[in-house]
Amino acid sequence: MKTEMLAMILAGGQGTRLGKLTKHIAKPAVPFGGRYRIIDFALSNCTNSGINTVGVVTQYQPLALNHHIGNGASWGLDGINRGVTILQPYSSSEGSKWFKGTSHAIYQNIDYIDQMDPEYVLILSGDHIYKMNYEEMLRQHKENNASLTVAVIEVPLEEASRFGIMHADKNGRIIEFTEKPEHPKSNLASMGIYIFNWPRLREILINGNAKEENMDDFGKNVIPFYLNSGENVFTYRFKGYWKDVGTIDSLWESNMEFIERDNELNIRDNTWRIYAKNLSSPPHFITETGSVKNSLVVDGCYIAGNIEHSILSNDVHVKEGSHIKDSFIMPGANIGKNVTIERAIVGEDAVIGDNAEVIGDQKIAVVGYDEVIGVKPDED
Repeated sequence: MKTEMLAMILAGGQGTRLGKLTKHIAKPAVPFGGRYRIIDFALSNCTNSGINTVGVVTQYQPLALNHHIGNGASWGLDGINRGVTILQPYSSSEGSKWFKGTSHAIYQNIDYIDQMDPEYVLILSGDHIYKMNYEEMLRQHKENNASLTVAVIEVPLEEASRFGIMHADKNGRIIEFTEKPEHPKSNLASMGIYIFNWPRLREILINGNAKEENMDDFGKNVIPFYLNSGENVFTYRFKGYWKDVGTIDSLWESNMEFIERDNELNIRDNTWRIYAKNLSSPPHFITETGSVKNSLVVDGCYIAGNIEHSILSNDVHVKEGSHIKDSFIMPGANIGKNVTIERAIVGEDAVIGDNAEVIGDQKIAVVGYDEVIGVKPDED
């Protein structure tokens, strides 16, 4: 099966910085924006970019992610000469196949990639919120006769030390790469999105493994190897909304930004739709005691309280007298009477008992997946 460009989405992250929200699910499966899960953005970008063959590399708590993706039909990735494949670690006669890093995950799936026989491999992270045309990135990759192209975004120079920073010449060719530099020379941050010429990457990964060289991570090992070897390595400058939602603060911020109709992500653009798994829930219902202001409420919600500048995901129930402000409520949460929730994230299927308070101040308040707050077991 010949494929011009195969997408490989790295979706195995445990997401420890998201704490209780990823206790039972992988970070890319975390809900976002009411209707979506984080990985929906990478999958939708692939579909909209004309990429119809996608491998999703999983490792930590993959069940929810596997169930969500299914056969890929929600993103148009099912059918003849197209598809999405879930790739999980496995054991063989050579021993354990647990992934040691980003590029090691690709090395362990060489057999799958070879079956697809791509000319180029697009490497994506499954935990970023953005819209990008990968076809345009590939076009530039070809024009530069590049061996590797790295998507970059400009960040404030004072924040550059938090990222892998690319120093490029006036033509966009990368001449230096530094992981989280103390004194950055540039503000071009790597987005963790790469296009590789597959034959060359395959050769480097196989040779490195044979020589027992550390080629486990793209940022720490592979990109520096490419630069030291004199390969043609170029930047692809991205201008648009992009957020790494790997922390509680960034996940909350991105959801709050998502509420605004004129947000940079422009979720209502039908020419570049973000697709998600179709859920069969009835329309939301707002009672006489309920009110909703400047918020996003999706199907299956029952609202008898007051909602302000918040997102309620599918099948959230809010009873009378409760007030929710500046918060993101994940699917299936059940919120009792006279509850106050502000500057918070409430996890899937959480239960908030009557009269409870979940209020964030300097830190965003977090209620975890299936967590019960203010309810005794015999009252739940």
